[in-house]
Amino acid sequence: MEEEIFEQSKIAQAILDAYIDENNEINIEIPTGINRIIIVASGSSYHCARYSAELFGTISKIEARAVYSSEFLLEDTIPHQDDLLYIFITQSGETTDTNSALEKAKQFGVKTLCITNKENSTIWNAADYKVACHAGEEKSIAATKSFISQLFCATLLALKFAKEKGEEVRNNIIDIKAIPEIINKTYELQPRIKQLAKFLAKYKNIIITADGHSYALAKEASLKIKETSYINVTSAILGEFMHGHVAVLNNRSSVLVYITNSTLSYTAIKNLAKIKESYNPPIFLIGNRSNQVKSTYNLNIECEKPIIKTFSIAVMIQLLALETALRLKRNVDKPHGLNKVVK
Repeated sequence: MEEEIFEQSKIAQAILDAYIDENNEINIEIPTGINRIIIVASGSSYHCARYSAELFGTISKIEARAVYSSEFLLEDTIPHQDDLLYIFITQSGETTDTNSALEKAKQFGVKTLCITNKENSTIWNAADYKVACHAGEEKSIAATKSFISQLFCATLLALKFAKEKGEEVRNNIIDIKAIPEIINKTYELQPRIKQLAKFLAKYKNIIITADGHSYALAKEASLKIKETSYINVTSAILGEFMHGHVAVLNNRSSVLVYITNSTLSYTAIKNLAKIKESYNPPIFLIGNRSNQVKSTYNLNIECEKPIIKTFSIAVMIQLLALETALRLKRNVDKPHGLNKVVK
């Protein structure tokens, strides 16, 4: 797992080399006339899908939503308009429920695109349009380099669709070329992340909250720590957490981690201040902090571009999951009872 985390800056560069030419054009084939996108995935790939849906809305100005593959299969009918694109995300290209979801979608004659790490896989051969992640074989059960590569490919897709719709994206394309560098800077935080992991490993229950785009990262952090450390970790949208769920902080074994890839909003500051006043849990901020929030610990890499900052935070939570699991003497590469879900 650690080796694959530390491969990610090189993988990010490989993606740039594969898809961005010397004129800063994105060389990915996409369908035209798309006004709505539905993204289908499972596990960490779903968290990428959730984040991607936000990207398509903000960058591409295209309505998008994410759906779990297993839930998609339960629907009797699905949207199938001509201007609709279904995107399927799977690391292996052989994820059972995601492949079944694509088969179901094709029965309705919709356009399909896959993001996968395995060319010539089942989903690669079935999809109309394809994006390869260029991450190489992922041996650890916990998705790390495949998650980062999926995020990067989804970001390129959002920028590609934005340009097709007449949006100016040249500066964004220039910005994302800094992603390998910010990932390398994030690696330097490992000693501080070990200190935080030592603290987290003492807890049986952890709450991870976030707002907006960051919620997908909170869900990924929750999964990563849960599957590698076996700690009961819950992710929640901060605003919704305040509606009753916050009462779990009466349990003194809970700790609150807030993830942000942009400046803390007034509402977030207000909610975190209320949590501190009412329950006084240790609060850890991953990402930008505020002097108005009394946090116990903060991990951050200075970066003004949220589209880039996302990748730094993703690596932080991977390293945090790794170090917490190692502190508890877990087998991070083969968590008990877990396997890749493939045919």
